[in-house]
Amino acid sequence: MSVPLIAIRNEGYAHLLANYLTSQHMPAHVAPYSEDGEYLVVLEQEAHLANARNICEEFVRQPQHPKYQQAAWENGERVNLHPSKASNLNLSSLLAWAKDAPFTATILAVCTLVYVLSVLGFFSSVGHLLKMEPFAQLGQNHEYWRLITPAFLHFSAVHFIFNVLWWSMLGAQIERKLGMSMLMVLFVVSALCSNVAQAIVSGPAFGGLSGVVYAVLGFVWWTGWLKPAWGLFIPRSIVGFMLVWLVLGYADVLWVSMANTAHTVGLISGCAMAALLVLGSNRKKSP
Repeated sequence: MSVPLIAIRNEGYAHLLANYLTSQHMPAHVAPYSEDGEYLVVLEQEAHLANARNICEEFVRQPQHPKYQQAAWENGERVNLHPSKASNLNLSSLLAWAKDAPFTATILAVCTLVYVLSVLGFFSSVGHLLKMEPFAQLGQNHEYWRLITPAFLHFSAVHFIFNVLWWSMLGAQIERKLGMSMLMVLFVVSALCSNVAQAIVSGPAFGGLSGVVYAVLGFVWWTGWLKPAWGLFIPRSIVGFMLVWLVLGYADVLWVSMANTAHTVGLISGCAMAALLVLGSNRKKSP
């Protein structure tokens, strides 16, 4: 049975709250409420009323927190709160998001800087510092950072945008829910595993954050499935899309060359780390 939750004068804020409630497994929708321009957020299941009210109280105190825009993004909606102040709001939201998820923002900034330098004609110089090298050569020069840094290299605008968008969305969710340390470990382990595996299969000529992106995808997917109380969530449609994209890469029907091994190993490493984390937390709670 649906139940009215809160009336909000700004339609954009009403949709932000409804999307966030839905992302927390409390489905909600927005309906017109009065001729004065108020909108009603309606909770679709009365059983969630107590938890939903707590979220409403938090939302009223800080409606511009970036996690609400994040939920709208994950649900496929772009909510414009104040059209006349869009540029100022976007800047303030971006700064708030970066403060809320500093490691996610740092990796995004590094990838962006490397890509901009590449576009400006410095790709060979940047690549010389970051690209993978044959293992025998790494054993001689001890430049072991190259096992991770190929993740920062991107070869096209589509490649760059695809990766940083998914990283920004999923990485920030993990960092907010489980902390910076967890995301840092996930980044290092998945970048290391996916890069090493891809180098073994195809040699050192590759790059991109895709292996890490598939790792954070797998981590959010499995953690949300095994431990929904932790609040990590990704729509099944997005998981399905990414898995189909993975299969298409192996089918070699796409217009780009895919680092298929890095994608697969990244996904496996993210799922495995989620399973280990959940099992470890369950073991600590058992008597």
